[in-house]
Amino acid sequence: MSTESAVRVIEVFPDLLGTYGDRGNSLVLGHRCRRRSQPCELFGARAGEPLPADGDIYLLGGGEDAAQTAATEFLRADGTLAKVIEAGRVVLAVCAGLQILGRDFTGGQGAQVPGLGLVDVSSRAADPRAVGELVLDGGELGELCGFENHAGRTALGPGVHPLGRVRAGIGNDGAADGFVSGRTLGTYMHGPVLARNPVLADRLLEWVVGEVEPLDDPLIDRWRAERIRTRERGRDGVARRAAE
Repeated sequence: MSTESAVRVIEVFPDLLGTYGDRGNSLVLGHRCRRRSQPCELFGARAGEPLPADGDIYLLGGGEDAAQTAATEFLRADGTLAKVIEAGRVVLAVCAGLQILGRDFTGGQGAQVPGLGLVDVSSRAADPRAVGELVLDGGELGELCGFENHAGRTALGPGVHPLGRVRAGIGNDGAADGFVSGRTLGTYMHGPVLARNPVLADRLLEWVVGEVEPLDDPLIDRWRAERIRTRERGRDGVARRAAE
């Protein structure tokens, strides 16, 4: 890294899908680009506006039931997200965003709502609600962690791989969290997830610009280690039953 052309990061409907601080993911990508002297442009595409088709990385965050359903309908009518996924652009979808990309999800009235069908996953509401710290074994990515707050259980179709195996928390189903399908990645981890897992932010950037040099993040490393130790000791972040 770096390349002359700017990495273009598109926040998808931050006015609908920005409830849990997931807008911070774009700031993390911008910051890590700047530290490497890589030009980066951040753009927020608001609901009802055409989604830009020239992005390199598209970010979908969390949202409440009504916002999630509205975002799904806007994206279905717009059609751009389907085209960019088909073209192999990078997409990160968190929580509600993860469910939107799938075949269906449970809406606010308890009925199944058709998703965009861009990834072969399906989500259903279930008890107990997952609220707390989520820790994963991310394979080559190492330990991943974040904060989950959802009532969804997500089943992956054939050929769709999980982002990681759950060591603490619930994620998709108590065993795995998220998915990786081509260059589309989903997770239930907030935090925001890229702030808490710089290795994941760099993986997204590598899919755009190629190999990146490592950055020294001692404060983040120490904080992550403490959160993971705390969660695995069972003192914080347990999944519990909670009112919707």
